[in-house]
Amino acid sequence: MSGFPRFLPPSRRASPRLWSVGRAFGADCLRLGSAHRDPGRGGSRRYSSGRTVRIGCASGFWGDTATSAPQLIHGGRLDFLVFDYLSEITMSLLTAARTKTPNLGYAPDFVQVALAPFINDIHRKGIRVVSNAGGVNPLACAEAIQEVVRKAGLDSRVAVVTGDDLMPYRSLLSDVKMADGGRRPLPETLHSMNAYLGAEPIRRCLDLGADIVVTGRCVDSAVALGPLMHTFGWKRDDYDLLAAGSLAGHLIECGAQSTGGIFTDWHQVPDWDNIGFPVVQCSSDGSFVLSKPPGTGGLVSFGTVAEQLVYEIDDPRRYLLPDVICDFSQVAMQELPGVEGGAVRVTGAKGSAPSHDYKVCATYLDGFRATAVCPVGGPRAAEKARRTADSIIKRTRRMFKQLGLKDFDSVNIQVLGAEDTYGPNARCKDSREAVIWMAVRHRQRKALEIFSREVAPAGTGMAPGLTGIVGGRPRVSPVLRPFFFLYPKSQLKVDVRVAGELVESLEEVEPHAPGQKQEEAPPPCDQDLPDTDLPSGPHTYRLEELAYTRSGDKGDSANIGVVARHPLYFPYLKKHLTSSVVEDYFSHLMEPGAPDAVTRYTLPGIHGLNFVLRSSLGGGGVASLRSDPQGKAYGQMLLDLKLKGLPDLKSLVD
Repeated sequence: MSGFPRFLPPSRRASPRLWSVGRAFGADCLRLGSAHRDPGRGGSRRYSSGRTVRIGCASGFWGDTATSAPQLIHGGRLDFLVFDYLSEITMSLLTAARTKTPNLGYAPDFVQVALAPFINDIHRKGIRVVSNAGGVNPLACAEAIQEVVRKAGLDSRVAVVTGDDLMPYRSLLSDVKMADGGRRPLPETLHSMNAYLGAEPIRRCLDLGADIVVTGRCVDSAVALGPLMHTFGWKRDDYDLLAAGSLAGHLIECGAQSTGGIFTDWHQVPDWDNIGFPVVQCSSDGSFVLSKPPGTGGLVSFGTVAEQLVYEIDDPRRYLLPDVICDFSQVAMQELPGVEGGAVRVTGAKGSAPSHDYKVCATYLDGFRATAVCPVGGPRAAEKARRTADSIIKRTRRMFKQLGLKDFDSVNIQVLGAEDTYGPNARCKDSREAVIWMAVRHRQRKALEIFSREVAPAGTGMAPGLTGIVGGRPRVSPVLRPFFFLYPKSQLKVDVRVAGELVESLEEVEPHAPGQKQEEAPPPCDQDLPDTDLPSGPHTYRLEELAYTRSGDKGDSANIGVVARHPLYFPYLKKHLTSSVVEDYFSHLMEPGAPDAVTRYTLPGIHGLNFVLRSSLGGGGVASLRSDPQGKAYGQMLLDLKLKGLPDLKSLVD
């Protein structure tokens, strides 16, 4: 679900990249290009410039609903069915799974739930499948899929992309390049290292006749861009087209998030139980229409799609991917009338040459954690919950001291129901129901096992009304903290295997002129600047009255996208919703003293703003002890912000 954000330095003037392709034994036996495929076998279809290709996404994360795949297979009229399973947190979980069981480390749901029951329908309809379900063990995933194909008596060709795993190079990396251009040593307790690959290897698998493509770590949007590059023959320096295809992938990669899921106006979205999953119908010029299968729930509108555009991005003018640097700032969206469930046409993405580095996400062991969640009922529930949590921590600390153990590395106590997350913006500080959220971290597992045993005694020796421990005794688990760095593309070999045989090895050739100057970020345009001549007035509006919002995470940073409900509201949002206003509203959640804590970007094409909040998630992901480690509620929290001194804006649109 995560994109490929800000970490790569820009190189707009870089020369087109060259790839060195090594052909392995057996490659000549494969039919190159889709024009020669037997259409009766569910093969590829080349399209003329006037045709379109339909891509549906059935998974936005590992654990998404099992109803999406059959819905899209039978109702989506698809050419390609894609699945996105990976995030930084998921990679940490898969790495831990493979450590325990060497033949795991991929998303088994993809094989047994998404593919196996429908493999005959997929083959019969000629749908080709692309997924990053391989996780940290794509070869094992491909073998499991091949077994499903064999049992079904089919001849579908399974391809797998490997090469994202950098752990074999560990001994060669004394230090690594950081996003700011400096260098740092790798963490000593390194657990995994995976580069974010692009769409080119996926395109090659499809060119070589694969029916099902499995990758390890790649950028989420690549599962859609690869099929588009293959189908339309887009070249590696067709940057505007690659940006458009990446945008299509970005909008569908989180599944139902673009079709009404987590929409600001959630109360207007029908039939969550049967929510439709997204389908993009793409043209060779890069334009596309996003919709969903007929007869499904959910909603496709300007608001639902625009919210997803701003999800988990940084600078919209420089959305950095391994295949292209995207400029989404002038993307335009138009609702199409007369389509059941709604449809939105998307145009306007621009692209430029990408960096010569891959972004890499490493994980390393950083102690252990445990979390206790306990409901409390009755009068003064929040007060009872807080005293209970404080008492458990106090007792455990005394036991640590007696046993010669160090104190907790960190403790986070929240009383859910008392609006602790809102800090000074809280309105309701007590209720007759509350939930203790108590998370702790320590260098030693032994210490947290003591803590874990001391939670249940609160049920008989502390406050009345504590009803139990959600999930039972807190489980002690390792903290796998992310560490991001850059790795030269020219030093990484990407292998393509089809039907179990190594077919090609792709290596990017370092371009000439290595000393080439990197281009700075584009300067602000006039549309970025607020209109200081706007009239003022006596009116106050909650942000929700004027805008949609959506928030997400990237490491320890959160982003909040804000999209005006009407173009006439946008100038007032630019003037009144500044980075300093947002920083003040969330200051209690941000690391004190962090430089450039909040940065604001504009997206004039959709009348939107994007705020990036650095060091705002308590470490982010599995490293965070908060109840919202990914900033999922930040956008919702901002909806209550009051903007004062405005004229009667509603009269502008009536």
